[in-house]
Amino acid sequence: MLRVHFTGRDLEYIRIARRPDPLWEIVCSVCRLQTKEGPLVFGPWRRAVAPRLKGDAAARGAALALRSLVPFGPYFPDFLTPAVDGGTTDLRQGIEGVLSTPRRRLRDELVLLAEGGESAVAGVRVRPFAGAELARGDTTALRALGGLLSSYDEVFVAPFRHRIDEAVALDVAWRSRELSAGGTRALLGTFRPMARWSPPVLEVEYPVERDLYLDGRGLLLVPSYFCWRMPITLVDDALMPMLVYPVAKSVERPVDRPAGPEGAGSVSSLVKLLGPTRAALLREVAARGCATTSELAEAVGSSLPNTSQQLAILREAGLASSRREGRFVLHIPSPLGLTLLETTSP
Repeated sequence: MLRVHFTGRDLEYIRIARRPDPLWEIVCSVCRLQTKEGPLVFGPWRRAVAPRLKGDAAARGAALALRSLVPFGPYFPDFLTPAVDGGTTDLRQGIEGVLSTPRRRLRDELVLLAEGGESAVAGVRVRPFAGAELARGDTTALRALGGLLSSYDEVFVAPFRHRIDEAVALDVAWRSRELSAGGTRALLGTFRPMARWSPPVLEVEYPVERDLYLDGRGLLLVPSYFCWRMPITLVDDALMPMLVYPVAKSVERPVDRPAGPEGAGSVSSLVKLLGPTRAALLREVAARGCATTSELAEAVGSSLPNTSQQLAILREAGLASSRREGRFVLHIPSPLGLTLLETTSP
């Protein structure tokens, strides 16, 4: 159990990252490669990347090297996921943060990794990638690590970015709506059952017993597609407090995306493409960011059954996403839907 202790100032300084952190997605996906957890959710992804693991020496080398630094267990080095306030870093900035880690911290964290035992990859005991060189801050080893992170992302994460961004956007829209409607208590309540708010402590399902005292620094909530079952936090309490948590993921078969909305050119083109009701619904849900079926039906002057049907068509086309929360179904525009709207604005 992880117990996160809040003060009054901490409650005023809770933030939700608007996008997934690319380095946390890399680290969490490396863990997902090492087990068969979540077969319905991650099985299609594992099958999709399997040919690259078998037939692409560079991709396999990047995966194996990172697995040696991120063993499936209770610890991996914090320096692989540098904290960024607001959680809006891109991959390049994140890698720069990794490469600028102070030498003492590199050494201390790699010692902790070594104390946990050598990693097991494909049943063979291996040493952490360039462990000794990284521990003394060797520039060549750090640059090599940066290249591995970039190469791994290109093969194992970037091709699935639209699915990751869609799931995270829906999660953030829902939690932001709850925060707006009910404040911090409502926001923290959205994390049940993996976390329980018992003021002034947030009790989080965790593999070890631990207490994290925020001491007025606040808490950054970071949504993650590849995080699984329970939230994760940094090991070093002195670093910026954050909680990386798993977002809900669809187990449906991915929808084939249209090639693109080039040539649409105007609002009238959007109406011709989608029909007036679906075009109005897409514009309305984009304007609101997150809305219930009832709110959208009222806004466009359509019946609930017809609105639900039209939203289902938008969802099947990959233009919108939905999730059920209690009695309500919440809808947001997908990245493709937003792109379509941008290219058809007058």
